[in-house]
Amino acid sequence: MAAAAAATLAVGLTACGGTTKGSDSGSAPGGTAAAATADPNAALREGLKVAFLPKQLNNPYTDIEVGGGKTALDELKGEYKLVGPNDASASSQVSYINTLIQQQQDVIAVAANDPNAVCPSLNQARAAGIKVVSFDSDAAKDCRDAFVNQATTQGIGDKLVEMTKELAGGSGEIAILSATPNATNQNAWIEVVKTALAKPENAGLKLVKIAYGNDDDQKSFQEAQGLLQSYPNLEVIVSPTTVGIAAAARYVSSSSYKGKVAITGLGTPNAMREYVKNGTATKFALWNPADIGYLAAYAGVALKSGQITGKQGEKFKAGKLGEYTIGADGEIVLGPPTVFDAANIDQFDF
Repeated sequence: MAAAAAATLAVGLTACGGTTKGSDSGSAPGGTAAAATADPNAALREGLKVAFLPKQLNNPYTDIEVGGGKTALDELKGEYKLVGPNDASASSQVSYINTLIQQQQDVIAVAANDPNAVCPSLNQARAAGIKVVSFDSDAAKDCRDAFVNQATTQGIGDKLVEMTKELAGGSGEIAILSATPNATNQNAWIEVVKTALAKPENAGLKLVKIAYGNDDDQKSFQEAQGLLQSYPNLEVIVSPTTVGIAAAARYVSSSSYKGKVAITGLGTPNAMREYVKNGTATKFALWNPADIGYLAAYAGVALKSGQITGKQGEKFKAGKLGEYTIGADGEIVLGPPTVFDAANIDQFDF
């Protein structure tokens, strides 16, 4: 994909609170484990069973992510499995984790709807020798072995503020249309945005409301409508969720607010192309979602194969994405987000 070439990959991985012993030992609940030594020359094991558990199924963004995971497992000659709920509620993933434990999966890759609700089950999985890699939306650090992050939290939050400020002309009322109230990544980015808005240079921007569309298209559409009815002087709706930004753009594009209220945030080029070309959303940002799933699969297999244990400074290779060095806090950082606008959007197809 052109998007893969557009994004610079600056990556690090640390397993937090749960190391491996050889290729099969698991962590005890709460993140404790026996000390282990990585073998960087260990071969990546074939035939490993890797299950992907996204926030919800039938989400365009999720489909791209897990598709990248399947591509990686095809390369690694592993067994790919996809399971998940149809809603993004806090506890909707727990029963799936319990089933995956019973099925004796080797790796679970999970995008957590709630960082804590999934923890007891994830630690049961780790105690059973299953490696847990969170991706896109983190689980609590003491119940996973690594986290594949789209970009640094700070970098994403700063980019959201930068685009919002530019579109608002430096001042005015803004609103956030998020996913679920408990979404780890959404809340982390929003906290960065709030901190940035408190700085003197951003004093002209006023955050009037944070609305939640629960990553549901129709609810997000209705929330966008409600924001504009409640705040007639709104300058920008910033939505850090691909479902939310597309729904908000769809509403504004067919309303009297088109040309008056700007839409920005995080979206996929294919979902936003129409709205960029008709002037509803002049710019937004994202990374290549397929690379997130791809990297999560390679990290999980490297952990299960004993190539890495999670100690800082260890290295492993992730196929076409190249070599990664373990850093702090269990994160594999994919790189800074790419900004899409009318000048470049037709170069991307995802």
